[in-house]
Amino acid sequence: MIIVVDTNIIIAALIKNSISRKILLDKEINFICPEESLIEIKNHKAEIQEKAILSNEEFEIVLSIIFENITIISKEEYIQLIPETISLIDDKKDVPFLALAIAKKADYIWSEDEHFIKQNKVKILKTKDLLFF
Repeated sequence: MIIVVDTNIIIAALIKNSISRKILLDKEINFICPEESLIEIKNHKAEIQEKAILSNEEFEIVLSIIFENITIISKEEYIQLIPETISLIDDKKDVPFLALAIAKKADYIWSEDEHFIKQNKVKILKTKDLLFF
């Protein structure tokens, strides 16, 4: 099973040792994310560290542990689908996630964002849905 992970899910897992983190560490699920996710996380590193009360070293350790089970996919692998997906979703920052899901034939996108529900190309899971996998 392939699941595209929304950046906010990863950030939540970085901030707190939560159910999201436990799910992301499940080796039975193939998690992927667009390269934009790592860029966004790095751009918000200070804010995440403050909320999580993590030093630089602790942040990097937690980040590397979480990304042991998430494959970062290069933009080149889904960029051709961006024009097709841009009209399918309201939040343009999430276009890469939908394009990636379609390009990699992902089973789901894992997100708490409501605007993903408006499209019908890829099924959406919320965290509570993954509790039963």
